Amino acid sequence: METVILAVVIAVVVLAVLGGLVVGSRRKKPLPPPPPAAPDITAPPAEPHVGDEAETPRDEPRRTIEEVDLPDGGQTGVAVEEPPVVEAPEIEVPEPTAGRLVRLRARLSRSQNALGKGLLTLLSREHLDDDTWEEIEDTLLTADVGVMPTQELVERLRERVKVLGTRTPAELRTLLREELLKLVGTEADRAVRTEPEGRKPGIVMVVGVNGTGKTTTTGKLARVLVADGRTVVLGAADTFRAAAADQLQTWGERVGAHTVRGPEAGDPASVAFDAVKEGKEMGVDVVLIDTAGRLHTKTGLMDELGKVKRVVEKHAPLDEVLLVLDATTGQNGLVQARVFAEVVDITGIVLTKLDGTAKGGIVVAVQRELGVPVKLVGLGEGADDLAPFEPEAFVDALIGE
Repeated sequence: METVILAVVIAVVVLAVLGGLVVGSRRKKPLPPPPPAAPDITAPPAEPHVGDEAETPRDEPRRTIEEVDLPDGGQTGVAVEEPPVVEAPEIEVPEPTAGRLVRLRARLSRSQNALGKGLLTLLSREHLDDDTWEEIEDTLLTADVGVMPTQELVERLRERVKVLGTRTPAELRTLLREELLKLVGTEADRAVRTEPEGRKPGIVMVVGVNGTGKTTTTGKLARVLVADGRTVVLGAADTFRAAAADQLQTWGERVGAHTVRGPEAGDPASVAFDAVKEGKEMGVDVVLIDTAGRLHTKTGLMDELGKVKRVVEKHAPLDEVLLVLDATTGQNGLVQARVFAEVVDITGIVLTKLDGTAKGGIVVAVQRELGVPVKLVGLGEGADDLAPFEPEAFVDALIGE
């Protein structure tokens, strides 16, 4: 028993000694160094506030506003950049229209006289049998004269040749010229009506299918009118083609004609209405309205063209409705002409591209189809190559000199 007690006492003593050692070692551990003291920071000098003096005021003589020398107005201070000056385009003086087709006769004859030369060659044969007359008919039909006009011309030629008997080249030329003039017609009024009695302006609407040169023709017609001393307003009612309005405005600026435009894809009838309204307010002589190109097979577009015509006539009746046809399209142009005539009352024909591969007989055919005269012809790409149609000059170009 005593042994057990002695063992317990020894164990207690050992534990006490060990506990003291642990506490002592903890007390001997160095403490972490204290944090460094914050450095002294010198505050920057305070900025002066609005109204404060930056430094100690000094006694200085003060001057009134009257005593201060101000810079002269002519002296340059801060350079001010002047806005760029947009120069107005130089206004051109178009060539007078009198005799314009006569001047261009040589160009026309180079491309058109195959018809006249072919007929003269056939008529100069010693014996004009049925085969020869069939060749004459074929020549006329190939030139787009049309079936009925061809039959009428051949019949008259046969009668006159039979009466004439002996035929010299000069007599044949005279005979052919007379008959072609009858076919083309010399009695129709081919003047573009732009001077209505008792009111201003004259109103002209230009219509046609896409690609016939309608907008260009409208611009060239403005030049023709300006050359004759007329004042013009252009209505850019082709709102479906963005370039059309720009193109027409350029044509107008060249001759000093004002152009009325509308928003792209806007209502063409509204533009046409505004053009006539502004033309009346400005007191100009003529308003030319360029309409959007229509496919003659599209009923909706053709109905819209009729709407443009009705809206314009709220101001005044149309004096001219000019149908622009590409002379190189031949018989297809007649189909177009027929449909347009059903929608708007066509009063005149403009044949473009008559200087190229076009066949002169289209003049006769389209007049027969519509019962209205060809009033203007386009003979080239130049600005002044639109000319009033003159039957005599045209026939002379067909048969050559």
